[in-house]
Amino acid sequence: MVWDLIIIGGGPAGLTAGLYGARAGLKTLLLEKAMPGGQAVLTEKIENYPGYPQGVSGPELMMSFMDQAMRFGLEFKTEEVTGIDFTGKEKAISTNENSYLSKAIVIATGSRPRFLDVPGEREFHGQGVSYCATCDGAFFKEKKVVVVGGGDSAVEEALFLTRYANEVVLVHRRDQLRATKVLQDRAKANSKMHFILDSVVEKIDGKNFVDKVQLKNVKSGEMREESTNGVFVFVGTVPNTWFLQGVVEMNNQGYIITHDLLSTSVSGVFAAGDVREKFLRQVSTAVGDGAEAAMAAERYIAELD
Repeated sequence: MVWDLIIIGGGPAGLTAGLYGARAGLKTLLLEKAMPGGQAVLTEKIENYPGYPQGVSGPELMMSFMDQAMRFGLEFKTEEVTGIDFTGKEKAISTNENSYLSKAIVIATGSRPRFLDVPGEREFHGQGVSYCATCDGAFFKEKKVVVVGGGDSAVEEALFLTRYANEVVLVHRRDQLRATKVLQDRAKANSKMHFILDSVVEKIDGKNFVDKVQLKNVKSGEMREESTNGVFVFVGTVPNTWFLQGVVEMNNQGYIITHDLLSTSVSGVFAAGDVREKFLRQVSTAVGDGAEAAMAAERYIAELD
């Protein structure tokens, strides 16, 4: 059996591509190794998605994406892609369970949190080190936590953690935060939040659980120790493109380079959402990408016949 369209990745971009592909009458399959929703499903509240003036939880929004796509006939399988062959007219995909052929492909595998790569980070992962405040915040009730990062995600997650922790210390390597002004204002007005700027984490330490971090001032070189019960890391993302090395054109950071209609360097293969090189990575931009990539795939398939 040959599918018309296979989408790899079930975040906002992938689910939107699935909706548009299935609704256009394409026999469409979406492959996702975990739960649908991608990074968005880990977001406690999304305030800037149009149509939700009071905001909406990430899980609620993503489940509505999923329900709508499947109502139009999208087939969803929880399988991890382990190999690909895009050299033929029909694109071949292998997963941990099956093999598939498709006329066109949309890659929407998104990205994952970037690590600090400092001593103690991997050793204490799950023992005080986390990359998801909404997943693990409740474990730090009435405790002190350190949040690393200065962008929107870091500040949003730090604010969320103030619901549980007595103190949230935000550590950022620059002399000012990069988050939008509205988030900065909220953070600065929150009595539970404190800021250590011009500083980076050099080491995460503890016994059986995190109990301190070593910080270095990037301007003076001065070292200091900060006690903490947990470390939450939000210093950017890394694209999930390991299985595409040498297959499609990517930039130095591993993001897929796209051209007109979100096409990649391989004919019949398109990319959408956070996995591609782009200026803004938001749910709203992922939705636009998913719609465009699916319609571009439909045009490509029509021209094959």
